[in-house]
This record gives sequence, C-alpha cells and structure tokens, in this order.
Amino acid sequence: MGKNPKPKGKKSLLKRWTKDDTELTLLSLPTLLWFLCFCYLPMFGIIIAFKNYKLAGGGHGFLYSLLTSDWAGFGNFEFFLTSNAFTMLLRNTILYNIAFIIISASVAVGSALMLSNMRNKRGSKVYQTMMFLPYFMSWVVVSYFVYSILTPERGYANGILTTLGFDPVMWYQEPKFWPFILIFLNTWKGMGYGMVIYLASITGIDQSMYEAAVMDGATKWQQARHITIPSIKPVFVMMLILDCGKIFNSDFGLFYQVTGGIPASLYETVSTFDTYIFNAIQSNAPIGQTAAASFFQSICSCGTILIANWVVSKIDNENTII
Repeated sequence: MGKNPKPKGKKSLLKRWTKDDTELTLLSLPTLLWFLCFCYLPMFGIIIAFKNYKLAGGGHGFLYSLLTSDWAGFGNFEFFLTSNAFTMLLRNTILYNIAFIIISASVAVGSALMLSNMRNKRGSKVYQTMMFLPYFMSWVVVSYFVYSILTPERGYANGILTTLGFDPVMWYQEPKFWPFILIFLNTWKGMGYGMVIYLASITGIDQSMYEAAVMDGATKWQQARHITIPSIKPVFVMMLILDCGKIFNSDFGLFYQVTGGIPASLYETVSTFDTYIFNAIQSNAPIGQTAAASFFQSICSCGTILIANWVVSKIDNENTII
C-alpha cells in the first residue's frame, strides 16, 4: 500500500508563501491601489452607455441621477453605429493606424539597425538624442510649428512655392495633403521611442555571433538579416500586438491640435473616433450616446489585441504575450 498523498489545503499554501512573496506584494501594493482607484473603480461609469442619463431634480448628485435614469438598452449603440458619420470615422481611424503601424515600425527598425552599426559611438548617442527629442514635445507645440510652416499668408511652405514660381496653397482647405502630413508627423514624433526599444534589444544580442559571422565573411546586410532581425523578432511581435490594440484609437493631439481644431474643409479626411467623441462632449449630444461610442472603442481595442495575439499563437506560439 502506498502512502496517501497529503491534502493540498491551507497549510500547503502557507508553506509556499515565502518572505520574498510578502516583500514583492508590499512593493506592488501602491501600483495595485493606483489601478483600483483610477482604472477599475471608474469602470462603474460604463453603465452610462446603457442609460438615458438625465439630471435628477432636488439637488441630487451625479451618482443618484445615474442610478435613477431610465435604461436605454443598446439604443445608444444603435444610434452611433447607424449614424451617417460612423463609416467615415471607422475608415479614417483604421486606415490611419494601419499606415502608422507599418511605417513607424519600419522606420524604427531601420533607424535602430543603422545606429547599431555606427562605429562612432559618440555620434550615435547624439543621433539617438536628436531622434528621441520630438517624442517629448507636446502636440500643442508641434501644432504651432506646423502652423508657422503652412499658414497661407506668411508660411514658410508658401514662401518657398512663390519663390519657385508656383501659386500659394491654402493648406488648411486642401484635404488631399493632410494624410501625408499626419503620417509624416506621427512617424517623425514617434520614431525615436521605437528606435530606442529596438536598439536596446539589439544591444543585448551576443556579440560572439557577429564575430563568428565576420570570420565566415558575412557582410553587414547578411549579419542584419540572419542575426539581428531574428534576434529582435520577439520584441517586434510584442510591439505589433500592442499596436493592434490601439487600432481603434487615435492620437487626439495629432488629429485635433495639428489641424487647428478640424475645420469643416478637413472634417471627412482627418476625423476619427476620438475627435468625434470630443466634439460630441462639447455639443448638446446626450452623454449616453457619447459613452456608447467610447465603450465601442474599448471593446474593439480589446478584441483586436486578442485576435492579434491568437494569430501570432498560430504562427509562432513562443512570441505571444497572453
């Protein structure tokens, strides 16, 4: 007769709990409290998207008004999904983000590869700093730079065009130029951040692999193709999955501040879900419909990141993040 296994109960759980676990729990407690207070507790407000919110009389506050408002079911979502602007907003948001992901990732990886192959390390540090600096600039500051270049009366762009004999362009009234302007600005501002991430990953590659490749006569391109790129593949896939989670969101500062508040001439070209929600809040639109649009964004973002992770798990299960 073999010995009966000991029941796994409270005592076995306490034996597995160590002093290190206690210390790590205490260290993580402030972060946990922060997420509870500022991320999970406000999620109670999601029910606004399912109600016809109205202020209650008698001097009652927001919470009482929210709980006593009539339920709307999915009516707020139906209004948003069937609105005339939904198709345009969906198209702009997704297409801009796809272009941002592809171009930004390509530029970031290419910049990291070039800087990692520079022999002058001091020059490499200078270039890293110069490329990373725009990331810390506010879109409000960038918008003033853009306005000084594109303003019709005294802008630098029209000054150059008139000097060359061309007619000045009314930039803020010509929608055809703005997809290129927005993509360029997004790439310029964010490439330093992505470059630093990939450069840090490249720095961690075992240098003996490059030394062996040089002894075998491999060129720089062959080293990058067979050593560097496969080594940074996990980081690249992780960044791609995280970017897919933001495909239904847009950088509000880029689309609203840089365009000067989205004038009517650019509305159908640069409007996204985020700018639509902001304008709805500023108008007299019911808050339930605005909340439904924002909740729709959140659900779609969660779905896209799960789908992207699932696709990666089918192709290369080792590089999934969930």
